[in-house]
This record gives sequence, structure tokens and C-alpha cells, in this order.
Amino acid sequence: MTMIKAIFLVPFFILFFFGSRRVASAGDQKALAASFVFGDSLVDAGNNNYLQTLSRANSPPNGIDFKPSRGNPTGRFTNGRTIADIVGEKLGQPNYAVPYLAPNANGETLLNGVNYASGGGGILNATGSVFVNRLGMDIQVDYFSITRKQFDKLLGEDKARDYIKKSLFSIVIGSNDFLNNYLVPFVAAQARLTQPPEAFVEDMINHLRDQLKRLYALDARKFVVGNVAPIGCIPYQKSTNQLKDKQCVDLANKLALQYNARLKDLLMVELKDSLKDAHFVYANVYDLVMDLIVNYKQYGFTTSSEACCGTGGRLAGILPCGPTSSLCTDRSKHVFWDPYHPSEAANLLIADKLLNGDSKYVTPFNLLHLRDL
Repeated sequence: MTMIKAIFLVPFFILFFFGSRRVASAGDQKALAASFVFGDSLVDAGNNNYLQTLSRANSPPNGIDFKPSRGNPTGRFTNGRTIADIVGEKLGQPNYAVPYLAPNANGETLLNGVNYASGGGGILNATGSVFVNRLGMDIQVDYFSITRKQFDKLLGEDKARDYIKKSLFSIVIGSNDFLNNYLVPFVAAQARLTQPPEAFVEDMINHLRDQLKRLYALDARKFVVGNVAPIGCIPYQKSTNQLKDKQCVDLANKLALQYNARLKDLLMVELKDSLKDAHFVYANVYDLVMDLIVNYKQYGFTTSSEACCGTGGRLAGILPCGPTSSLCTDRSKHVFWDPYHPSEAANLLIADKLLNGDSKYVTPFNLLHLRDL
């Protein structure tokens, strides 16, 4: 998921700050060698800072709770860490996966992993065109193929192959294919008449299948793939459709569920049978986020419908987070940071379930188990 952002330059010192942290050695005896992240703004770590795009998060107060940058924005679409950041930390990564487009994405820095995610990106190449520039999943895989060659030069072909096979490949994508493609008002209305939901979802699955197989051919073996969250329940959808707090947009959620069912079949049946030495974990993000939305009080939140940072309407859900947006007093009490993305507090809870949870939320096993295979 993503939003239209004003364009600001990220403080340049941040690049060198991240580059100065300890780099993992190829000789470290860890089950998880590196973390490679693909997806959209839910896990973008700053790639869009280096694109001429309308989808950016490198202006305050984004990143206000991101300690490594001392609260300066880095291009993450949240107030602190993304789910991918937290998962990488908990699995033993000494540094966050560096954004592929960052100037310091080279040399031994790559050994911790690389983040290819891009706000506005989708499984389909047409997704997110409203933002002008973004990295779709096809381009992200193209970029990984370049990284893969760099690993051969860094470690030698045999060691590089083993290193990549021990690494975690996280894919969090699909929301924009609905929000910024199939469900775009007026623009996609004609397309919906000629392509029913079933056909659109099948198109997504066919493209994702090819993308995952391309990663496999480049020696990826440990995959965690997130399904699409209840996008009909985000503050933006509630605000633009003038819904009450406990209401959600039915069509958006139905599309997400339809895609999620096909995704589970793709991972747990088709690819599991055809790619015997690969491990695929299906992350049930839909139910994880829905649980937070419905039972927010049990998790210590005061609202699951109002954005902490945003502009417009009673839910601050119309315009994205920026310097002129309203800002809540306690960010830890909001499930949503902005009209589209979870807060760091919500990301921490989601990441914990992915790392330690049972088959209700992560199938066939959790990420700690996946790391140790």
C-alpha cells in the first residue's frame, strides 16, 4: 500500500550511518545468512527516495520513532520499523537490509541482505502508474539478479550459492494491485467490466508464480510470502467511503480474500510439489491485521480506525502523512500510522506472530523454524 507524497530529500548522513553498523561475515555460523525483501510500501526501506515518484515517505513526521536515524525520515512509510526490519532483527541480522537503490548498496554491506521494495509497486507491471515511478515485482527480481552476480564476486560461486540458499526471501506485495489498479475510481472502471475479479486475481497469481520461480532459479530457497491484508478496513477506505468505525469496504476485502485463497494454493500445493527443495511459508497477514482491528483494545490500542498521522475527515484518512498533517499524542495507541500503513506498535505485534506463531497465522511453520531449516 502507498500514498501520494510531496518530494523531499532524505538527510544524506543517514546513508553513512546505516553503512557504519557491523556487517555480517560470510563465515558467521548462522542459519539465516541474509534477508532479501521484496514488496511495496509496507516494507519499503527507502528505495523510493531515489526515484522521481509521487510515492514518498521521506518527510517528517515519518520515521519519528526510528531510532537508528534519530527520528529523521528514511523513506519508511511508518513511524518506526517495518515488519521486515523487525523480523530481520529477531532472526539475528546485525543490520537492516540496505535499499537496493541507495548509494551504499555495494560490497560487504550486501551480505546482510538487500531491500528491493517500493511504495506503489505491485505484482502486475501496470500497478501504481498513478505515482509515475515505482519498482514493480518484475523489476525487483531483475535487480536481485544483479545482486546475485555481485555475491559470486564477493564470495565465489560455491559459497555464494550456499549463502543465498540459507537466506530469507520475504515477499509482501499485492495490495496495490487492488488499491492502485483494479479499484481505482474511473480509471479502472472499464477494465472491471471486461475483466471480472476471478480473471484479475488469476492474472496476479500467474505473474507471481513466474516471479517466485525466477527467484528460485537464482538459488532462493527460503520464502515467506504475505497475503493481502483487509484493505477495505484501512482509514483511507473508511474515510473516502464515509463508513462508521466498525465498517469496512466489502468489495476490497472480498478481492483480498479471493486472492489470498489462490495464493495459499500456489504456495502450499503447486510450488511445494514442483520445487521440492524450497520452503514456502504462507503468512496470513489478513487475519493478523483483522484481529488487531477487531480486538484493538485487548492489545492496548485506543483506536483501529483513526490514523495517527494524516489529514481529512474525522479519521485523518484522506491525505497522506506529511509536515502539515495532524499528529496523535501517543503513537503506540494507534493501529494505523497513516491512512494506509500500520504503526510500529502494530508491526511489532504482527512480526511476533510471524516469528513465533502457530498455523493460524503462519503455515506450515513460523519464521524461527524456517530460519533453522
